[in-house]
Amino acid sequence: MMSFQEVFLKNECRDMTNPSPFTLHSRSTTCAARRGEVRTGHGIFQTPVFMPVGTQATVKAVTPENLQEMQAEIILGNTYHLYIRPGHELIQNFGGLHAFMHWDRPILTDSGGFQIFSLKELAKITEQGATFRSHLDGSSLFLGPEEAVRVQEALGSDIMMCLDTCIPYPASRSETIAATDLTTRWARRCRQAQTNVGQLLFGIVQGGMFADLRQDHAQSLMDIGFDGYAIGGLSVGEDKGLMQEMTEAVIPHLPVAYPRYLMGVGTPEDLVEGVYRGVDMFDCVMPTRNARNGTLFTSVGKISIKNACYRDDKAPLDANCSCYTCRNYSRAYLRHLFMCREILSYHLNTIHNLHYYLHLMAEMRTAIERDQFPLFRNNFYGRLSGE
Repeated sequence: MMSFQEVFLKNECRDMTNPSPFTLHSRSTTCAARRGEVRTGHGIFQTPVFMPVGTQATVKAVTPENLQEMQAEIILGNTYHLYIRPGHELIQNFGGLHAFMHWDRPILTDSGGFQIFSLKELAKITEQGATFRSHLDGSSLFLGPEEAVRVQEALGSDIMMCLDTCIPYPASRSETIAATDLTTRWARRCRQAQTNVGQLLFGIVQGGMFADLRQDHAQSLMDIGFDGYAIGGLSVGEDKGLMQEMTEAVIPHLPVAYPRYLMGVGTPEDLVEGVYRGVDMFDCVMPTRNARNGTLFTSVGKISIKNACYRDDKAPLDANCSCYTCRNYSRAYLRHLFMCREILSYHLNTIHNLHYYLHLMAEMRTAIERDQFPLFRNNFYGRLSGE
C-alpha cells in the first residue's frame, strides 16, 4: 500500500481543467497535514481553517466585529434556512449576503442537502430534487440542483456547495450506491447550472461507509471538475474510528492542488485528526451550540460552567487563553450568568469557544510551517490528559 506522501505525489500531477483557488505553502514530511490558502472574491483565507457557522445570516450570539477580533477569516451560511426565511430574493435586493449581514470577508454556503436529510420525514427525494415541507409553516417547497445553485448565486456567497444526497448510517451497499450515483448526477447539473464564475463551486464526496465507493465517487467528481472537494456524509452516527477511516480513505484520492473540506466536523480532537490526514477546511455548530449550553473548551479539556465548583472561582476560564472573555471575567461570574440564563452568558461563552477553535487552527498552521505537526498532535493530547 502506498504511503500518504506517495499518493499525494502521484495525485499532484493530475491535469485538472479548472484553475485552482488553492495555493499550497507547506506540508508535513511525516503525515498528511498541509498549510495553504484559498483565494475568493472577498479575500484570501488561510488553511487549515475552521469556519464558524452562521446558519441564518448570523453566527449566534456574536457580532461580525467580534468575529473579526478573534480573526475569523470565513464563515458559513445555510442555503436551506435562508431560502425559507427571509428568502434569497430579499437578500439579493440588499446586495447579497455580505451586505445584508455586514460581513466583508469570505462566506461559504451549504447547499441544504444535510438539512433535507435531517428533516427527511418532511421531504421526498426524486431524480429532479427534493420536495419538502417548511419546518416553519408546513408549506410545500422544492429544491433541486439548479435551484440550489440559483439560490446561492443570489446570496452571493464566495463558495457554493453542490446539492447532494446525504446517506444515513447505517445504510446497505445497494442503498449507498443509488444515493451516491444520484449525487453525481446532481453535481453535474449543479456545474451546468452555474452562471457566476466569480463564485467557487465545490463537489461533495459521498459513498457512505464504503471506502471503495467513496474513492470511486471522488474520481467521478474530479471528472466533472470543481473548484474544491468536500467530504460529506460523515459525523452522522458512526463512531470516530470509522469517520477517520473514511476520511483517510478519500483524501489521498483527491487532487493535491485543490482545497479539501470535511463537512460538519467537529470536536477539537476531530479537527486535529482531520488536519493530520490532510483536510483543509472544517465547520461545525459545536463551539457555538455548546457555549449556549454551558460547555466550554479549554486548553486542558472541556468544562461545564454550571458545576458548583466554579461558584467562588476567581480564576479566568482558561489561564492560557487571550480571548475577551478570559481577559475580563472570572469563572464565578460566567457561572452566575449561566445559572441566571442571562443573555450575556451566551455572548461571552460563544466568544471564548470560537476563539478557542480559531486559535487551535492557528497553532496547527504554525506547527505545519515548522514541520512539527506530529509533535503538536502529541502535545495536544498530552494537555488534555494532564500529562
